[in-house]
Amino acid sequence: MLEEGLSKTVAQIEELKTDIKSLREDLKPQKAEIKQTEKEIAKLEAKKAAAEAAKKVEAEAVLKKLLASGMTADKILEKLK
Repeated sequence: MLEEGLSKTVAQIEELKTDIKSLREDLKPQKAEIKQTEKEIAKLEAKKAAAEAAKKVEAEAVLKKLLASGMTADKILEKLK
């Protein structure tokens, strides 16, 4: 009786292993899609950071021009409103 119970348990374990392998195979496309999405997000974040850096550089250049023109800080702030 013990041997029969062990045989059933071993069979169930083998079935579970097969199910797990099948599930892993089923998940491969989703994993690939997730990786691709993560790459796209990283690219977009890099573009966003580059755009923000460019805006900062542009703003600094405008501010330098305004300061070089002799405009006071108060007038610059007023103009920005």
